[in-house]
Amino acid sequence: MTRKAVVMARGLGTRMQRETGDVELSEEHLRAARAGHKALMPLLGRPMLDYVVDSLLQAGLDHVCLVIAPDAEPLREAARRISAASGARVECAVQQEPRGTADAVLAAEEFAAGDTFVLSNGDNLYPVSALRALAEIEDGDCRAVAFDRDALLAHSNIAPDRIRAFAAMSVGEDGRLEGIVEKPPDPERYARDGRLWVNMNLYRFAPAVFGACRAIDPDPVRNELELTAAVAELVRRGRPAVRVVYSTEGVLDLTSRSDITAAEQALAGRRLSF
Repeated sequence: MTRKAVVMARGLGTRMQRETGDVELSEEHLRAARAGHKALMPLLGRPMLDYVVDSLLQAGLDHVCLVIAPDAEPLREAARRISAASGARVECAVQQEPRGTADAVLAAEEFAAGDTFVLSNGDNLYPVSALRALAEIEDGDCRAVAFDRDALLAHSNIAPDRIRAFAAMSVGEDGRLEGIVEKPPDPERYARDGRLWVNMNLYRFAPAVFGACRAIDPDPVRNELELTAAVAELVRRGRPAVRVVYSTEGVLDLTSRSDITAAEQALAGRRLSF
């Protein structure tokens, strides 16, 4: 069983920092938005990161690494606080420059230390069932969680235009990932039997992912090392295989200021374990 999880928490929070006239935030929310630490955005009095780690713990993932910026002392303090309160091991790895999601994965190579690990975003709250499915896999292959687009629209706080910006997936009849494309202009072409499957940076990786991350070139438009390109490289190599775990549940997304109210409504009544 996989016990390690890597949470990408370095994001600059550009959209969260952007002021919009139709969204009023409390002073506490404003401080977090201006700091650019989306993982520390307070939701019902607790940082988003607390909910993320609590979900990981429910799935059996109790050794957590936060990928952070060099000067992100508030996230280091959060790691110490959560470790003390929850009994989990929460530590940090530094991504020196914001060079993309594949580079963020490389920052956690020492933490992985040759073990399999689950990878997630720091501003998404995924279904515990999907996290547990990844944690309980015992083979040496990789996994990519495929979320049903229509289910995301029905059960998430994610608008249709934002879903179009996710990575579209092509899955073979044997359950292997055949292709993955970041922000395709025509995602519908990847639909199969009327269903479009997308990825939201939720994976279970074997150590081979680090070699794949080193093998790719920066995206020619965004000039970033994108994780989808590394996953596509793993697919091209064929070993270890990249297999798909399907999910028809929703995901809580905290990308911009307009997401905060919906996120708090979705979390109402949830009790954390620490």
